[in-house]
Amino acid sequence: MLSVLSVEVRKLNRSLALLLAMAAPGLIALFGFLMMLRAKEAVTWDMVMGSAVAIWAYFMMPMSVTALTALVAHMEHGPRSWDHLRALPIPRWSLYAAKAFCVIGLVALMSVAVLGLSGAAAFLAAQIKPIVAPTGVFDLAAYARSLGLMVVAGTLMIAIQFWVAMRFASFVPALIVGIGGTFFAVVATAARQGVFMPWQMPVNILAGEAWRIQTALGLGGGLGLVVLILAVAHLARREVL
Repeated sequence: MLSVLSVEVRKLNRSLALLLAMAAPGLIALFGFLMMLRAKEAVTWDMVMGSAVAIWAYFMMPMSVTALTALVAHMEHGPRSWDHLRALPIPRWSLYAAKAFCVIGLVALMSVAVLGLSGAAAFLAAQIKPIVAPTGVFDLAAYARSLGLMVVAGTLMIAIQFWVAMRFASFVPALIVGIGGTFFAVVATAARQGVFMPWQMPVNILAGEAWRIQTALGLGGGLGLVVLILAVAHLARREVL
């Protein structure tokens, strides 16, 4: 498993995955930087970082997962290398498990980048325009905790996107599922039933109601892990992709 995982990491280093992993958090940081330069007065660190975290959970994370899973799947679908990989003397499930682990790892890395780049962007904006320097305490532990819980809550969404991307050689089904899921999550944000949508679970970590957070973690994390295991088992048993 470690050998397969090592190979997948090297594949990612030669792909556009790392560029994508920095692009999405970078866009969030750039948006915050420009908004601070347009501001006329200072706001608190909680408002600055809360805005960045909300954008990540609300839109950027679902779309990034859609793009990442499609990209990771296309690395094998494109050159039609599945037949070769599945003929190797290693457990088939390890091929898919390693890819799933890499996707979750990249999402976690992007979450760290959202925290680091957004904080750096706010600091830079304060140097250029001192009047907008954020006030209050930069609560690193609280921001990191929220982002970490979002990764857990987003496991079900990641599992579904991973399953679809790996199952179909074309990237179109994965894009349809990702865009559709994000769209309905956005329009159903205020709906009580929206808490059960996988694409809305990360943003529910920011909800004021405890039951929304618990549901997001329970379904998104617990059920997500089950779905991910089922996806790996199903993909490993298929003879033709």
